[in-house]
Amino acid sequence: MKKILVLLLLAALAVTTAFANGGNDAAAGDDEIVIGMTVPGMQFPFFVIMGEEAQAKAKELGIKLIIHDSQNQSSTQMSAIENFMAQKVDGILISPMTTDSQVPAIEAAVAAGIPVATVDRKANTDKVLVHVGADNVEGGRAAARFIIEELGGSGKVIELEGTPGSSAAIDRKTGFDEVMKGSGVEIVVSQNAEFSRSEGQVVMENLIQAYPDFDAVFGANDEMIIGAIEAMSSSGIDPGSKVTVGFDATPDAFAYIDEGKLDATVDQFPGKQAGQALQVLYDFITEGKTPPSDVVYIKPLPMP
Repeated sequence: MKKILVLLLLAALAVTTAFANGGNDAAAGDDEIVIGMTVPGMQFPFFVIMGEEAQAKAKELGIKLIIHDSQNQSSTQMSAIENFMAQKVDGILISPMTTDSQVPAIEAAVAAGIPVATVDRKANTDKVLVHVGADNVEGGRAAARFIIEELGGSGKVIELEGTPGSSAAIDRKTGFDEVMKGSGVEIVVSQNAEFSRSEGQVVMENLIQAYPDFDAVFGANDEMIIGAIEAMSSSGIDPGSKVTVGFDATPDAFAYIDEGKLDATVDQFPGKQAGQALQVLYDFITEGKTPPSDVVYIKPLPMP
């Protein structure tokens, strides 16, 4: 029986995405509240889930939400924020590509009187109204504890890191490495795979050649661990013979768990993150209400 770090499957197969195009019609309607949202990329199932749940929350609040796909490009995301400013949206919700890439655009928006909230990934500025995200450090710790337990306290693990400079990648690695450091399980190699399934597969194929003696693999998101699993399968390694853990609780991860190819994933509730951030923006826009804290963390589900 496979152990799973999550209890809840968030089913999201599609999201209706509106793209900011720089026109001024997006904020049409004098009484309509319009919020622009930009995420790193809709090629990541995590952000598809987040977008779908954010749209549901926007409908509940009676506001218009414009979701922009940054296509994993910082320059594209910065242009989106500039377009939102030109459209005179009432607020901006952003999951920044990296901690520093969107700081100038965020601070310019705030200076123009547009409140900004960050979700999932942080920005290195104190100008945002609130940051709502998962406790990614604790999520990394939970993944490490699971692997240690499954290996009986000793063994070798390969770690696949996410996009360099993103707060999610930094924090997940911090928590994972912290727990592993005090255990009998050795991290034989830790390498960046850009939160990408294809990159995870290519990186893992190379690591299998360089480090053939491993017992477990941790991917800092589900896309990378799925890529790693495919690399193992193509190399003649039964993924079921290794301990494998991902992060994000995507539908594809659950499918791999059901097939016996993946042991566990960490659920950080992307929809809940986006919903809470939108609520804070809405309360500020409509009532001038500020949150009691400018950082809100949602704890990932612990191991059962």
